[in-house]
Amino acid sequence: MQYMFQQPIPLPWFFADLLTVLLTLFVILFAVRRSLHPEIVILECLAFVFLYAGLFENFAVVQGWYIYGRSLLMFGNVPLSVPLLEMDIFITGLWLLEKMSVPGWCKPFILGLFGMLQDFSLDPLATRQVHTLNGLTTGRWTWLIAPGSANIYHIPVYNFPGWMLIMLYGSLYILLGRKIFNKTGFKSWVGYTYPFIAMLLALITMVTPLSQFLLWLAPFGVKGSITEWIMLAFLLILPTLLLIFLWRGRMNHAFVLSVDWPLFAVPVLFHIADCFWTIAGGFYDVLWLILLSSIIHLGLLLWIYLQGRKPVLPREKFIPYSP
Repeated sequence: MQYMFQQPIPLPWFFADLLTVLLTLFVILFAVRRSLHPEIVILECLAFVFLYAGLFENFAVVQGWYIYGRSLLMFGNVPLSVPLLEMDIFITGLWLLEKMSVPGWCKPFILGLFGMLQDFSLDPLATRQVHTLNGLTTGRWTWLIAPGSANIYHIPVYNFPGWMLIMLYGSLYILLGRKIFNKTGFKSWVGYTYPFIAMLLALITMVTPLSQFLLWLAPFGVKGSITEWIMLAFLLILPTLLLIFLWRGRMNHAFVLSVDWPLFAVPVLFHIADCFWTIAGGFYDVLWLILLSSIIHLGLLLWIYLQGRKPVLPREKFIPYSP
């Protein structure tokens, strides 16, 4: 406990961490309350944070891709709020996709789009929240990139599709695990093991050549080149087309706002906080990008919500994972 308060934490960093922790508690509480198997939901959240996102973020720091500023709650070299925020978007996104009538193979890409839009709001702000602590000047998140590399405000272009991959791999294996859990008649040993197996597989996939291909078209393209822009455009356009042509506003279940409000409140509050601290910090050079990503993301959620208020037409039998 003494070590936690050994170094002062800048107020903007502290409040960002506090918001993330509070929203995480709400997300887990509501996900557990609506689930047939609450203990499995908790295991999914824990495995995502500590076995997948948290380990990969630490791996990236060790690789020298970026560094983080100090936080009260750290997981290795990474503020715990980072994998927690990713988990919040992950769990609420899966919950949202349960209600939408969309082919299963599309879901990881759509969830990846949610992740990218959230990060277009978060990263430009975090990299500008620079403070000096104990003689060391650092940002809340500082990228270490080679001069001349493809970047958006000194953030590598591939960082944003990187959030797509975190969501894509994680949801791919979790959805597969949920399907197996369902087909085995919800056997306890399957439910207690698949979250950890799924996240280990996601972590392994994250460091395979497939990720380099999806981030900068390796081996045909190289890191830091124009191919990063090509893949960013592709991974933004693909899920958008899937929503327009394969979802088309069809729902499996209507929204019940008293139960489903975290689906919308979580990303809204994260975006509002990003906009507030951007204006409060005077980071007006990136304000347009943060506002644009927030408007697009919230507009997309509003569209989904309005479709979910309409009567749901009879369709093939749908067995939700956690009604």
